[in-house]
Amino acid sequence: MMQFVLVIHQGTYPLPGTLQAELVSEEDRKAAYADWAAIGKMENVTGAPPMGLPKDAMTVRVEDGSAVTTEGPFDNTSVGGFLVVEAEDLDAAIAIASRVPQARLGGAVEVRPSARYW
Repeated sequence: MMQFVLVIHQGTYPLPGTLQAELVSEEDRKAAYADWAAIGKMENVTGAPPMGLPKDAMTVRVEDGSAVTTEGPFDNTSVGGFLVVEAEDLDAAIAIASRVPQARLGGAVEVRPSARYW
């Protein structure tokens, strides 16, 4: 088995708790919840809790040995979360990524093999 990290990009799919999220159809909302419930039951998938809104992010850089913070996300992409997947190969990881609602509702899921550098 190989380990992959799935980076979930919101794209145009509205973030939960925003006014735009209220405009998502009931059908799409129910389908997304069902998809997340199914993903949550997969034994080969682990994840972190959903991320908060980008407006609440703080970006940290170290300059001259001191932490410098900036309000907001690092860039304009809206990352909504991460999943770690154990899969036989890249194709199997892609099959799981395709079940993430954002992949079909205006966002995308980036699939990366995990790596060990130390």
